[in-house]
Amino acid sequence: MFFDTTMMQAGMEGRLAGKMGFEGVWNDRLVDLLPFGPDDATAGSESELQVAVMGSPESVDLPLRIRESSFYQNVARRTVAGDTSSHTLLELERYLQAGPGAVWENSWVRFPLTRLNSFARHTLERDLLADKSDPASGRRKDSADFFFVKDGEDWLRIPISYLLKLSLADLAGSGVSAEVRKLAESFLGHFLNDNTSPETFSFYPAPMNEAFEGGRGIARETSQRFLLSQLLLDHANERFGLLDHGQRAMIYFAPLPPARQKRLNEIIPDAHYRELFMNPCLSGWDRGEAKKEYMGLCHRMLSRSQLNTIAKLRESGILANNLVVLPNTSNTCLANNGTHISLGSKRLGELMRGGDFGAADEKYLGDLVIKIMEHFLPLFVGTYSAAPMRMDFEDFHPEKALGFLPHELDYTHLRMIWRRWKKKAKLKVCGRPLTPFGPPLMDRTIARVFGLRGDFIPDFRLLDYMTTLMSTHRCAALDGEVGNDLRLKRDLAAMGVFHESMSTYLLYKQRSFGVMGFSGFEARFYSLFDSLEADLRPAARLQQFLSALACKLVLGGRVSRSSIPDSPEVESERRQIFFATAINLPTFFVRRDSGNALLLDLVSRASRVRGSHRYPGNLRVHVQEYRMALLDFIESEGRDVIELFGAGELLRDLRARITDPEHGAGGKLTRRILDHAGARTPLALRAQDFNMGAEAVYRGELRRSHLAEALDYLLEDCETVKNFGCLPAQFCRTGLPALLGGRDIMEFAREARTELKRTGELGGCRPVLIQLLLLVIGMHSENARLSGQKMGKKHDASVYS
Repeated sequence: MFFDTTMMQAGMEGRLAGKMGFEGVWNDRLVDLLPFGPDDATAGSESELQVAVMGSPESVDLPLRIRESSFYQNVARRTVAGDTSSHTLLELERYLQAGPGAVWENSWVRFPLTRLNSFARHTLERDLLADKSDPASGRRKDSADFFFVKDGEDWLRIPISYLLKLSLADLAGSGVSAEVRKLAESFLGHFLNDNTSPETFSFYPAPMNEAFEGGRGIARETSQRFLLSQLLLDHANERFGLLDHGQRAMIYFAPLPPARQKRLNEIIPDAHYRELFMNPCLSGWDRGEAKKEYMGLCHRMLSRSQLNTIAKLRESGILANNLVVLPNTSNTCLANNGTHISLGSKRLGELMRGGDFGAADEKYLGDLVIKIMEHFLPLFVGTYSAAPMRMDFEDFHPEKALGFLPHELDYTHLRMIWRRWKKKAKLKVCGRPLTPFGPPLMDRTIARVFGLRGDFIPDFRLLDYMTTLMSTHRCAALDGEVGNDLRLKRDLAAMGVFHESMSTYLLYKQRSFGVMGFSGFEARFYSLFDSLEADLRPAARLQQFLSALACKLVLGGRVSRSSIPDSPEVESERRQIFFATAINLPTFFVRRDSGNALLLDLVSRASRVRGSHRYPGNLRVHVQEYRMALLDFIESEGRDVIELFGAGELLRDLRARITDPEHGAGGKLTRRILDHAGARTPLALRAQDFNMGAEAVYRGELRRSHLAEALDYLLEDCETVKNFGCLPAQFCRTGLPALLGGRDIMEFAREARTELKRTGELGGCRPVLIQLLLLVIGMHSENARLSGQKMGKKHDASVYS
């Protein structure tokens, strides 16, 4: 062992252990007291979803707004006058001149205001208030942006994130039963937005115990929430007349910014980009306009932050001269989408309410658990979620390819990753490394002549978005002190990296009791799941298992704060492995005298470790062997936790995903894309063909697969309803026969599944299916509430706040 194995009963760790009942020699009885144990945790998720509108440029809001904008008209006027090159106008026209079936990602929708029923109109008027908590506050200052007159008729234009909420309000006010209306109204607040995309969060916290089949409860809830979102959008397409006016709104899971949106971003200024794509935040916040301003701040800050990576690349030696391709002043990183899974510990919540265990204790334990968890995050990348992407040779400008890594890693590890990445991508000519020069035509010619094909990245989202903040030498991010996050953000703000008013970015983020009402952690590293049942379910269970194991390592005295020092170098050293896994680099390097005792212990368990010839004083470690070493550590140090969770099959499945990447989410997603494109390997396709093919798969085949999975869950639930009659408010006896029109509930569910398989849509059964789904979700919500009561504990919610 490289780190202290004695009980740490001195200092903060010892006091924490004493307060939580972990005193004396570790024994089997203590393992049952661990936070996040099988019966202790609840889970919730946030889904960031991709949306698009299909239709001609004469009918869809996005191209219409661009043509109506002062930017477009000024460019056209200057071009005609000969004051400027025609390049910008030609690029805009190329973007706008699409066929009738064109897909416009993140476009808003427009329809006649009269299409809203009274309750939907009431919901809209309330959400247009400057302050929803004050009915006398009047409308928002920007409320006129949502209305226009067409052919003498008032029309409404809104983002699809808000369309989902209005659609649910319209359903609630359309004469449905009292039980369905009550549920619909209670779920309205769960339809929110991210910076651009719609965001939905769990309708109820799913218990992670065996009665709810561990991670299956949160997988089911996430899946059925997606199905409801799809049905609501179908309802809006028809009920609000979108289809009648040449628009078809779509919703699906997709992890990366759309290629066409990135292309548009290169043409237009940042202010116009925000006008087109920043969400107005109509739902979820009392002062929506203030939240909209915050969204704009995030975009301005992160756009500036990426520009500031150029100075770091120069200081690190990666940019040896001033030949760079400047990133745009507008950045599309906030259009990345992922799924966040939060876990809450009922035991930690009880301790916090008891008063003896305070915010300082929670913070100290939380920061140490996060530092431990970061060592294990490579187990999740590509195995459970992914964001596959191709890059051509001309894309390999470090100022663009490395994304936000210059802010997340120190210079040593940044140089190591860039060198290994160039080697993996075979960016060499006659034995000499070569990166693109800048002019696209020249770079494409060089790539064609010398056979430079670029690279394939399993999870590019983890590079393209700022996933974590690195400590500075003055301010540590995870030193266990209350307020350290604010001090760090102020330090980073002075460097042009971040803004102190923005939420702290971490891969595994503490959710504090005083802010959230529960005590736990949020995983922010999940990109796209190929299957919610086959991938999200075991991922959530592994997240819970590792959180409990991390608590054991702290409370049992195996790891202390001194085991993982709080310095930028040590922080970067452990995080480089996570990013190397996302890029699929074969190796990484660790200092022999690293201050990180836990990391050295993990590395000592790996095979094929040797001293580095290129980097004296460093160990060369294979990423694959490190991941297997993590499993070895889990099996040797966490035997009692494995037994507690019954995690043998979970770990065997994980080992299979690591050993054969085709079994993991990344392998399955890549195979779908290649089958769609008719190619054998990603490198057989140009980057544009692979990436556009991926988008087509996400909004087509994968969307239908996710819907089919949700219907499978629903079929199981219908069987439960049929056998036990457990819908809310005794609906089985009063309203179900009328809703189904005398049909058997199982027969109806099977018909819905057959319709999806035959047509790819759920149009015919939608009016009944959407109400049945609301009732089933209400059933699960009630069961989750009762489960918390049976344990005699408050049911802490592990969801968005």
